[in-house]
Amino acid sequence: MSARDCGGCTLCCKVMGIAALEKPLGRWCPHCKIGKGCGIYETRPDECRTFNCLWLQRENLGPEWRPDRAKFVMAPSADGAVLLVQVDPGAPDAWRRAPYHATFREWSRAAIAAERQLIVMVDDRATVVLPDRDVALGRVGPGDRIVSRRVVDGGRQRIEPRVERGG
Repeated sequence: MSARDCGGCTLCCKVMGIAALEKPLGRWCPHCKIGKGCGIYETRPDECRTFNCLWLQRENLGPEWRPDRAKFVMAPSADGAVLLVQVDPGAPDAWRRAPYHATFREWSRAAIAAERQLIVMVDDRATVVLPDRDVALGRVGPGDRIVSRRVVDGGRQRIEPRVERGG
């Protein structure tokens, strides 16, 4: 675990959805003291208690990657199959700026080799980042899954992501 702490960053309290609090994506948690921390820290839900953003976990990410500066929160899925980038809806294109977008493209190359995905979410709208392009998939609901398949076209292989709607 990293020696880093959140400091004044509370962006996860805005971008993340918290089912236990019925808090939707992209809205400030009513318990958040913006720039200070959680107003119910001792009794916060398990979803909050167990969450650690990638910036806290990876000391090799510079200060520009701190969520309140980058305007997005990065976290791996529980199974490690997805790196999820939750973007502040007040800065929906923040992830496209340098150095983030180029780095995401690099990371996606390694993710694809390991059969993983890099997915950017702005509220409930998903974009899959691939080494050569970004694929906007639109709205993704709680029961939906994003799947990618390899397609061979004219001797060239490409990745085609799509949403499988849940029921």
